[in-house]
Amino acid sequence: MKIIISIFLICLFAFSADGQTKDKVNWKKVRVLVYTKNGKGYVHENIPAAVSCIQKLGQQYGFETEVSENPGVFTEDNLKQYSLLIFTSTNNDVFDTDEQRLAFRHFIEAGGGFVGIHSVVGTERNWDWFKMMLGGTFVWHPKFQNYQLQVIDKAHPSASGLPAVWEKQDECYFQKEMYPGIKTILAHDINSLKEDDQEKIKLHAGPYSKLYPAAWYQKFDGGYIWITALGHDKKDYEDPTYVNHIFQGIKFVASQLTSKEYSKAYSQNKDEAIK
Repeated sequence: MKIIISIFLICLFAFSADGQTKDKVNWKKVRVLVYTKNGKGYVHENIPAAVSCIQKLGQQYGFETEVSENPGVFTEDNLKQYSLLIFTSTNNDVFDTDEQRLAFRHFIEAGGGFVGIHSVVGTERNWDWFKMMLGGTFVWHPKFQNYQLQVIDKAHPSASGLPAVWEKQDECYFQKEMYPGIKTILAHDINSLKEDDQEKIKLHAGPYSKLYPAAWYQKFDGGYIWITALGHDKKDYEDPTYVNHIFQGIKFVASQLTSKEYSKAYSQNKDEAIK
């Protein structure tokens, strides 16, 4: 009987609520590309702070980081060296060619990881596959303000360290073309927003009456995706709670990764239907 109980406890701690293992990440084998390119339009001033934050996490935990705003890095041969890609406050069109887009898609299809931060949800707004991977595309946000967020998946590894109700200054991003495959971890409490924009909030919240996705994950087209819409203020990247939020997202994606299999990269063009 004791043996059976021991085996049960081992299994209980080895798996998370959605069946994914919680094994420790071998950070020495993790190599990250931090991509910061912005197309025409608004560019967030938080990008240097975000890059510095991720580099410090790399130094602390032992994973290698490279930083680029050059879309020329998106070739299949070059991307093979990375475990996961982090797009931090990218916005609008960030690739120059469809060949670069296809190389990105092949990376995901092969089993690569992707972490997206803040305005990443406004990236590549004309590419349907990319928008599905993100989980939607940015449409509007109320002004920067203090409001509340709620953890709705407390068992998920990337919720570790977050308060059940998180009071924070940020922008509550709303999206359109939302993809039903995403699984929400953290939600904006839209009832805690200031009343100035209630009509617009109601319009853009759609079927969501109280809580609206703020951070989520999904397994998409072979790859592992984690997104947070938070992080507008450059000061966030020195705030321990927010920095932990980013790290736990990186850690979750890294924990899912195995060796990429480019034999599974099937698409012949960026817009091919998902298999």
